[in-house]
Amino acid sequence: MSFKNLQLPDLLIAELYKNVLVETNAAAPIEKKMQKAPEQKWFLGENKKHVVIAVKDDEAVYLRDEWLQFLSSIFIACKLNLGDVAIINYAKNNFSYTELSEKLSPEFFLMLDVTAKEIQLPFTVPDYQIQKYNQCNFLLAPSLQSMQGNTQEAKLEKSKLWLSLKKMFGI
Repeated sequence: MSFKNLQLPDLLIAELYKNVLVETNAAAPIEKKMQKAPEQKWFLGENKKHVVIAVKDDEAVYLRDEWLQFLSSIFIACKLNLGDVAIINYAKNNFSYTELSEKLSPEFFLMLDVTAKEIQLPFTVPDYQIQKYNQCNFLLAPSLQSMQGNTQEAKLEKSKLWLSLKKMFGI
């Protein structure tokens, strides 16, 4: 005798599962939970100190490992860690400043290869000049790619960035 084709009458199934099948209200919260998909994390870090860093990297979800390693060394020097910041890959998630402000409440905003116009700020400033706007300190700088390596140009860019970060964070 095979159980594969066994069919029970509806009345018997209802009797076997009367306490489970009759509870329609208990299923409603479960259905709601199932319908709401978890929001995919669109930034790297935990943003504990409201330091937002926008980068552009077409090759990675957040940013390349070597760029993250470079930024991590900068974080340490600024007495920060990955948990204190939110790194956004602007090549993948291009929010306006208003949206970012609502979502992350930045107090410090470092924009690497991201222009003020791209995030719809009402101003523009030269690289490495700190600009205060809407209770947030902004710092624009060239791409992380330009700071990689030990060339004279890369060292100069790193030096300019470090001097500006010291001023921005009061180090």
